[in-house]
Amino acid sequence: MTLSKKTEQVLAVLEQAVRDYAPVTFANSLGAEDMVLTDLIARHQPEISMFSLDTGRLPQETYDLMQEVRERYEAPLQIYFPDSTLVEKFVAQRGVNGFYDSIENRKHCCHIRKVEPLKRALAGKRAWITGMRREQAVTRNGLEVFAYDADYGLQKFNPLLEWTNAEVWEYIKEFDVPYNALHDRFYPSIGCAPCTRAIAVGEDIRAGRWWWEDPANKECGLHVGKAIPLRNSLSA
Repeated sequence: MTLSKKTEQVLAVLEQAVRDYAPVTFANSLGAEDMVLTDLIARHQPEISMFSLDTGRLPQETYDLMQEVRERYEAPLQIYFPDSTLVEKFVAQRGVNGFYDSIENRKHCCHIRKVEPLKRALAGKRAWITGMRREQAVTRNGLEVFAYDADYGLQKFNPLLEWTNAEVWEYIKEFDVPYNALHDRFYPSIGCAPCTRAIAVGEDIRAGRWWWEDPANKECGLHVGKAIPLRNSLSA
């Protein structure tokens, strides 16, 4: 399938989301996939709001991209921060880098810095959009383009689910979409600075995220709930 055809399918998903489930918001991680969606939403579906989570531990390159998005696109990118009281309590009890000590600590840190702010970002919305792709990780094999997110009580759309990494970069190059400079330094998946490293040739694209953990469990908690597939004309 051509990139043009795949792009048309994504736009059809975004259109359906707005038509049937407004208000809709886009959880923008500022990764390569999400920059494709940023460009498509800003140019074709500006009714969809966009937000990003600033965990307080992001790489400088991610902040640079946030600013570039602000300057490039008219659609505003709303930033949500973690509750400072919860962060201070975590650091006091487990240390500033305590997330390295155990999976429990790491997931607790992710909950404070990502999951709790996400809940606030999704409040009052009927649907949310992500840039997740099936190819990214074994934990995403069971995803659907359309699903009901029982954890958050709203519809969830993954319009780039069947896109390959090559197709993502083809779109970025063709439409001159801004992207995180770390991608050019072998960081295909970028999260918090202390939990992200560059990957070696042949490694999985998410190998640099929480590299000390089992790949079967490497999620931050934003996308681990049970999703109920939706019946709709576009997913048939």
